[in-house]
Amino acid sequence: MEERPRQMDAQVYLPVLIELLNQGKQVTLTVTGSSMTPFLAPGRDSICFSRPAEPLRRGDMAFFRRPDGSYIMHRICRSGPEGCFFVGDAQQAVEGPVPPEQIFAVVTKVYRKGRWIGPEDFWWRFFAGPWLRLLPIRPLLRRGYGIFKGIWPGGRRGCEEKP
Repeated sequence: MEERPRQMDAQVYLPVLIELLNQGKQVTLTVTGSSMTPFLAPGRDSICFSRPAEPLRRGDMAFFRRPDGSYIMHRICRSGPEGCFFVGDAQQAVEGPVPPEQIFAVVTKVYRKGRWIGPEDFWWRFFAGPWLRLLPIRPLLRRGYGIFKGIWPGGRRGCEEKP
């Protein structure tokens, strides 16, 4: 019988993973939230992360803990005063400032659509560059994409006649 993966509360397992990071190890984790869509899909994709080896910059995917205790991974949109960061990806509003001491890891590669990719990959660079710049018009782009998928052959299907 095939063993099914277990889901655990992030408050339980992430402190253990952070301890592994503190020991200099890399950690892999399946994406569960939608904060990085469309680049990463929950349940489909995974991330590999480690302690930051270099100063963080725009486009890096940072893993941090909010003051309320929740763990979040977002892409860095820009730096702010006193070394803080403003982050976001799938949402329309940028979050921040995030103090650098709240950031405990940076994503080094992702397992996306069945293959490992890193910063040299086209899609990684697209979501770290142009995608961040398109933040103000993303609602319009998503609406247009939905319309396109609805009229393109092979897109959404309406009511089909039954044989």
